[in-house]
Order: sequence, then structure tokens, then C-alpha cells
Amino acid sequence: HPDSWECMTCGHDWEKEEEGRIVKDAHGNVLQDGDVVAMIKDLKLKGSSQVLKVGSKSKPIRLTEGDHEIDCRMNGMSIALKAQFVKKVNP
Repeated sequence: HPDSWECMTCGHDWEKEEEGRIVKDAHGNVLQDGDVVAMIKDLKLKGSSQVLKVGSKSKPIRLTEGDHEIDCRMNGMSIALKAQFVKKVNP
């Protein structure tokens, strides 16, 4: 669709936004590429029996377009996350 994005995993669709959008974590802190984030709640991964536990920290993140704004490695897996489930960790 030229005016919207669609997640291949969950089927959720959303409107495309202009460049320069601001991504904030669950506490309102602005996230940038290279930040480290931690989970604020347990999150079961779809299609898997694995769970990301509260406090699990990521490797440095990369911000992406779409509803799942964060691309990172956590617990040895590459995953895409919504920013509402993480908080920024100070180095």
C-alpha cells in the first residue's frame, strides 16, 4: 500500500509517517540508534515458547520505520520491538 505499512508477522497496519519522527520509550525518553534498552514487562514471543523477561537488556538498538520501531539483539535473538515495552538504560 502506498500510504501505509503492514507487519508481515502480526498483520497490523499503520500510516506511513514523515521522516524525522521521534521514538520514545515507555517513560517518554527519546530513543536513538545505539541506545541500550531493557524490557519493562515479560513479553511472550509469537510463534515461540520463549519469553523476554523484565529487565532483559538489548545490544545497541537500531530504529526502523513502522509499528515495531526497534530492531535489536536480545538474549541471542534478533527481534523487532515496540517502544512501549522498553525503557532506555543509561550506560
